[in-house]
Amino acid sequence: MLKTYDEVLKVTNDLVNIESIVNTEGEIDISTSLAKTISTLPYFQKNPDYVFTSQTIDDEIERYNVFAFVRGTKANSNKTVVLMGHMDTVGIDDYNNLKEKACFPNELQEALKNEKVPPLVKKHLESNEWLFGRGTLDMKSGVASNYYLLKYFSEHPEELNGNLVFFAECDEEDSSHGVLSGLNDLKRLKKEYGFEYEALINSDFVAPRYEGDENRYIYKGTVGKLLPSFYITGAESHVGSSFEGLDPNYIAAELTRQIAYNPELCDKALGETPMPPVTLKQTDFKETYTVQTALASYVYYNFFVHSWSPKEVLEKLKIQAEIAFNNVVTNLNNHYKRYCEISEQEYTTLPWKPRVLFYEELEQSIISQSGESYKEHMKKFKEDLLENKEIDVRMFSARVVEETWKWAKDKSPAIIIFYSSLYSPRVEVTGKNGKEKNLLAALDYAIEKVQPHYNKPIVQRNYFPYICDMSCVAINDDEVSIRSVITNNPSWGTKHYVDYDAIRELNIPAINIGPYGYDAHNRYERTELKYTMEIMPNLTKLVIDKLLEN
Repeated sequence: MLKTYDEVLKVTNDLVNIESIVNTEGEIDISTSLAKTISTLPYFQKNPDYVFTSQTIDDEIERYNVFAFVRGTKANSNKTVVLMGHMDTVGIDDYNNLKEKACFPNELQEALKNEKVPPLVKKHLESNEWLFGRGTLDMKSGVASNYYLLKYFSEHPEELNGNLVFFAECDEEDSSHGVLSGLNDLKRLKKEYGFEYEALINSDFVAPRYEGDENRYIYKGTVGKLLPSFYITGAESHVGSSFEGLDPNYIAAELTRQIAYNPELCDKALGETPMPPVTLKQTDFKETYTVQTALASYVYYNFFVHSWSPKEVLEKLKIQAEIAFNNVVTNLNNHYKRYCEISEQEYTTLPWKPRVLFYEELEQSIISQSGESYKEHMKKFKEDLLENKEIDVRMFSARVVEETWKWAKDKSPAIIIFYSSLYSPRVEVTGKNGKEKNLLAALDYAIEKVQPHYNKPIVQRNYFPYICDMSCVAINDDEVSIRSVITNNPSWGTKHYVDYDAIRELNIPAINIGPYGYDAHNRYERTELKYTMEIMPNLTKLVIDKLLEN
């Protein structure tokens, strides 16, 4: 076991002290600082080309990734392992009165001791076995561990039977511009130096799965993530004649009731079940108060996948949307019938019919009717909309659907289904090829060697249950499945683009060995010192050693 504790802790503190909230200038600050630190190491003084920063591409924000690599001298081998972790964090507003201390662990811990906190947090504060602060867990301690191993092998290249690439990425917490841009750098290094990527080890945080869970998890892949979105058109009416219209918010509410928390939409695979869909936004497009019902509403949901393709998800959600729309029509007629009874009016069945379309279907029907005039109009519309830097890709997509709808001949109420943001592919390492078999064997070896030095179980699972950038280094979906993402994303090619072919070209088997802790993304974020500063880097080191054996 390497004596990693003190140095990994020091580097963690140094990185945490740099406020690097995603989409702020702090992302530049931390990449500059980290690259400078690496450049001062003797190995990189001798090989200055082996460390560099790389600006993200197709990004509205200036920010950089940091790359460095060591070429081993133990044998003449092109086998290469990539260590990846992200430098950005979520915001610090949740620290409230302690916001100024959020990036200074020692000061924060002392301040938290004087506050009323949950019992487990209090216990951890008093134990001195935990490090509190923004980024201590997610995931600057992971980057610190990777830095330690880069430094170690730069001092001992004779122990490295191959090559080690250090990849510190930006923008993991928002749009993954860092890793997606970094694919080009990994491809360039492969071409220039002949690197053969055997595996990628990500260092995102791990946490208990349930109350009382003592396991420390290593993940052999990651959950996939989609953002299925629904543009819902109704029929407007004055509130004094409400049954003459169809409120799109009423449809949206029923849609959410049908989809959110629905366990039938959990994609169980390899014995593991992800969380069900949940609403991330639900709104309409009324900008001011009026006594007219809304013209349209918009809702999108987080959707995790283990085995389902994006095409399958669309098809499953179309069924749910049809059920929801049928429920709306039935319930509305029942309400209207009862209203007619108590108001002593004659009841006639309301005219509404369920109607659910994919965005691709809507657009193709319009193109068949309007052809080039529609295409030219939408091209100009998207170009103009890009000038509005205030709207994100999700609202950009909704506005494109809204404009597309204006061209539809049939304006009867409808639900239009599309994807409004990044698809993060699911990744799994099951031993389906030689590289995966080697990675699994190396992981088994590392756990066997390290477990006697740690009193909590180190356990393997298949799917990292949160969202991480391992999704952007390998892909299991075929081209047909990816096609459904492209043709049903209104922002594709303008506000949003992912080079899935580049991911497929690299297709690096990936696992996650990350820091352990609690409460990532809230004010009690903390990491366990022994596991994170000692066990994690040693596990990673042993996986590297085993993978690069002859």
